[in-house]
Amino acid sequence: MKPIQLELCAASVEALWLAKTHRFERIELCQNLEQGGLTPSAGLIQQALNLGLETHVLIRPRAGGFHYSQAEMEVIRQDIQFCQEVGVKGVVVGLLKANFELDKSLLEDLMQLAPELDWTFHRAFDESVDWKRSLDMLIELGFKRVLTSGFASNVELGIPILEQMCAYANERIEIMAGGGVNAGNIQKLVKLPDLRAIHFSATQKELLDENSAFSETILKVNEARLQRILAAI
Repeated sequence: MKPIQLELCAASVEALWLAKTHRFERIELCQNLEQGGLTPSAGLIQQALNLGLETHVLIRPRAGGFHYSQAEMEVIRQDIQFCQEVGVKGVVVGLLKANFELDKSLLEDLMQLAPELDWTFHRAFDESVDWKRSLDMLIELGFKRVLTSGFASNVELGIPILEQMCAYANERIEIMAGGGVNAGNIQKLVKLPDLRAIHFSATQKELLDENSAFSETILKVNEARLQRILAAI
């Protein structure tokens, strides 16, 4: 059985340093976790690369659903081309049609821009209509992996479907579990046969710059929480 890889969802400079310190196999780099994660800045991407982290960049131009306009698609294309130029390992995308089917033609178009990158489909997968049909499509397109909570609101509820997905994938695509991973449930995920990776952010709500007029409550990585998750494996 192959070892399970751990991927840190990193959305800050602090998260990058923790990923480096704790020797994560790879990171999914993003910003604005409060909105589910958005495309990170050029500077944050470069900092991750400077630290020698295997960096997979989330390509998501806005919050909300995953059916995009032509103008938004142009932003997505430019972000992917930028990622390719600066030397990231992979990109993380998710495109759906208005009827919640995966948008195969648009995904194919994007992959032709940077076929040498690792391609991960993110949790937009869990909004698609039929997971078997969606997996078949991603396999046909050549996606490396899919991030999923098992068609549930969090991984703990999705464990039965995650197990079915792993069996159905049969090593044709990597299944990576994510969404609500914590110290209390990660051991259950580790025990799933053929699960290839686990994705988590180890964040908690924190009031940032309380004395500023621009103070915000954000989701910030917490090293103690990160250590508890790692210790639970």
